[in-house]
Amino acid sequence: MFEDVIKHYRDFPKAGIDFIDVLPFLHDKQAFRQAVQQLDTLCTAPNIATVEARGFLFSAPLLSVSDHVSTIVPIRKKGKLPHAEGDIQRVCIEKEYGSDEVFYRRTDLAACLVEPGDDTIWLTLLDDLLATGGTALGIANALNDDVIGGRRVRVKEFVFLVELPALGGRRLLEPLAPVRTLMSLEGVE
Repeated sequence: MFEDVIKHYRDFPKAGIDFIDVLPFLHDKQAFRQAVQQLDTLCTAPNIATVEARGFLFSAPLLSVSDHVSTIVPIRKKGKLPHAEGDIQRVCIEKEYGSDEVFYRRTDLAACLVEPGDDTIWLTLLDDLLATGGTALGIANALNDDVIGGRRVRVKEFVFLVELPALGGRRLLEPLAPVRTLMSLEGVE
């Protein structure tokens, strides 16, 4: 069903890339609502870490509709997060079309819900697309190395709207945490 909503753009942003566009969900209220509801069933941690910009579109509504999601940690490109000295954490990532870096604020992690009797800040890492897995792997490794106020930070699961299995991202991420997706596009590279 959701496969009919997304669009493909060949050779974008460079030759050989089949760009999967999830923004058409914003043209279809019913499909968007259903996608958010299904994402809610896949996200079991009380906190979500999500990558700009498309990850924001699908995670933010969970604050309104979910009974268990309480906090979102935004992960953004350089220069996009205002921060105090020492608050920002840089994360090096490998995308299918090159290296990049993203950032999160440690104060956003400090605002996360911690279950009574548990000293771990559990996060669902939510993004729109799982391709090679380089972005999610870099972010998960950085988060899993962090400690906030004596509390360990851990990625509990990875959740994606779309997975491109041919690119092998799942195999890269599964040693860290379970991978859950709404749809899988076989044969797309």
